[in-house]
Amino acid sequence: MLKIGVVGCGKIAQVRHIPEYAANQNARLVGFFNPSTHRAEEMAAKYGGKVYATAEELFADPEIDAVSVCAANYAHAELTIQALRAGKHVLCEKPMAITLEDCEHMLCEAERAGKRLLIGQNQRFAKAHVKAKELLRAGVIGKVVTFRTVFGHGGPETWSVNPGKGTWFFDKTKAAMGAMADLGIHKTDLLRFLLDQDVVRTTARLATLDKRGPDDELIGVDDNAVCIYEMSGGAFGTMTASWTYYGAEDNSTVLYGTKGIMRIYDDPDHSIVVIASDGTKTCYDVEQIQTNDNQTASGVIDEFVAAVEEGRPSILDAKDILKSMEAVFASMLSAEQGRTVEVDEIFGQ
Repeated sequence: MLKIGVVGCGKIAQVRHIPEYAANQNARLVGFFNPSTHRAEEMAAKYGGKVYATAEELFADPEIDAVSVCAANYAHAELTIQALRAGKHVLCEKPMAITLEDCEHMLCEAERAGKRLLIGQNQRFAKAHVKAKELLRAGVIGKVVTFRTVFGHGGPETWSVNPGKGTWFFDKTKAAMGAMADLGIHKTDLLRFLLDQDVVRTTARLATLDKRGPDDELIGVDDNAVCIYEMSGGAFGTMTASWTYYGAEDNSTVLYGTKGIMRIYDDPDHSIVVIASDGTKTCYDVEQIQTNDNQTASGVIDEFVAAVEEGRPSILDAKDILKSMEAVFASMLSAEQGRTVEVDEIFGQ
């Protein structure tokens, strides 16, 4: 039985982490910390457990085995490192951290402590993505030549536990990064997962086009990102992340191979559609993609609990997810300098 502490009781903790721990028979929620104490108190009243005055107090409790870090982006590294040094296993929300140095430091601390560090990249568990990877490995569309992947919705101000223009997602001091880190990391990581290839080169444009804060000025982080990714196995394509899709959410991926095309979460009726080069169409009805308005179990919490309990490697291990973060940081550098960037260039920046 893994005894869990949750640091940060905002929306992602309330709709994903906490209820999924509560539903897992091998986990028990022990305690909660949130800077606004009333949120932690609400979670403790609903699920049981203790409210801690500080994150440090929670980390120091020997009863707690593992911690979910669900705080704002800027605090991920500091809280994760503190928890690891206190001897806790950690599941950290995405993005892993706001600098490459912080990501690497987190990984080093996990290795030094002998504790597990997993990152909540939930798109790897979407059933259609799992099935798509199986089909790709079976060669149903041959070698992937090009691709396009998109994640766009109306913005985090509709999702945040404090909805509206004052959301921390729009505050550069707390979020550090915008749509690229919020949504782009998901689809960057998904491409690596599906193709079994890493991003080696990126040409990116990040922009703030429409989102405005409480002062009605454009926010300090990007609300749109478009990247051209070149992959280690030769595949080439685009990744788009947007907070300005003011209609139906788009979380689609289309892969163009030497033997056909695979459309994932791109058809309203079928989660995967494979169109062979001879025009033959095969549909796979798996599970519709989660949206902000349609939440289902992510699979991340169950994987974290099982990986720790069984002492086995996980597809969410930070060492692998770090490669996705490297592509994000390289894309940010590309946008900043207005040029194509080799991912290897970011080391030593």
